[in-house]
Amino acid sequence: MSRTAHARITKGVVDRLGKGQIVRDTDLIGFGVRRQNGAPCYYLQKRIGRSFRWITIGAHGAPWTPDTARKEAYRLLGQIAGGEEPRLKRKDLTDKPTLQEVAERFLDEYGVSLKPASYEKYRFLLDRYIIPEFGDRLIERIERPDVLRLHTGMAKRKSLANYAVAVLSKLMSWAEEHNLRPPQSNPCFHLKKYRENKRQRYLSTEEFARLGTVLDRVQLLDTEKFYITSAIRLLLLTGARVGEIITLQWRHVDLERHLLLLPDSKTGQKVIRLNARAAAILREIPRMPDNPHVIIGRRPGACLVNLQKPWRRIRAEADLCDVRLHDLRHSFASVAAASRGSLPMIGKLLGHSHTRTTARYAHLSDDPVDGLNNSVGERIAAAIGMVSDRKE
Repeated sequence: MSRTAHARITKGVVDRLGKGQIVRDTDLIGFGVRRQNGAPCYYLQKRIGRSFRWITIGAHGAPWTPDTARKEAYRLLGQIAGGEEPRLKRKDLTDKPTLQEVAERFLDEYGVSLKPASYEKYRFLLDRYIIPEFGDRLIERIERPDVLRLHTGMAKRKSLANYAVAVLSKLMSWAEEHNLRPPQSNPCFHLKKYRENKRQRYLSTEEFARLGTVLDRVQLLDTEKFYITSAIRLLLLTGARVGEIITLQWRHVDLERHLLLLPDSKTGQKVIRLNARAAAILREIPRMPDNPHVIIGRRPGACLVNLQKPWRRIRAEADLCDVRLHDLRHSFASVAAASRGSLPMIGKLLGHSHTRTTARYAHLSDDPVDGLNNSVGERIAAAIGMVSDRKE
């Protein structure tokens, strides 16, 4: 059983409950059982006015069983609905929330604003690293040395360690906003992150050609579906993210103005400008009357779910086994830089919300800048009558 599970609470479920685990009842929202150090304890979680309360019902055992505790939870909910505030037990009045308790509330309330992929990352990092490290500690007692210990303990996976601290920092800031920690007490602030070596893989001119040849061949032989080769070509020609292309719907395509008007990308609403080649690819893709998506999948009305498997087959045939689909986005940026596009222009094409994200491509502008520099030097030299030392 994971740290937090959702199931109908029965005696069997309670008997299997381990230390630090919580089960939320699927029949009665807010009713749950948790085990900290001793016996499992039944509780009701409910917002009363502006406060979010954990109301202790009692420890498992006479008189509290899953059935009697559930009845008590219904009774308490009835009181709350009638405008009464249930009398809290001394434990409820004195106990302050643990990190695990706050984390569950954080995911319930703040989690709805996260995109599904981000929510899963938050859930994974909390369950796998943060809660096991100090889930039973009071949220207000977690300090900077604790965070440093977590960060150091994950040093072998630097990127993941930095992400875990970022999630914990967001949780701590959220706890402050809800008066669960003192103001300005976030122990994660200004923690020195590990330097991450960002993977940068760009297709060379020869590699672009090999990939194009393979795409033409598999489409001609019909070994890969037309929608798959079209999706890969669109990734190459737009610099879009994989999710933006495979979930694209026709109502977001404006071929007249050469635009993709995405309502909900990784960075929110986004406009992708289509060059003539990308627009031509879209015009060739047949529209299915019963499917709103551009890149359709196997299920009726659904988009393509998995582009990774066909991509692995295609890249193997093109001898590009180390190239990820996301590297096609990097390759688009590299060509833009080689075409003397400025970093702000490249960032606009890729839809970056922060200039520091585009800065990773700064080194790609070196050759065009050197070329421009040489061109300027030749012009000035010619103007002042300098004799070229280049061999004709």
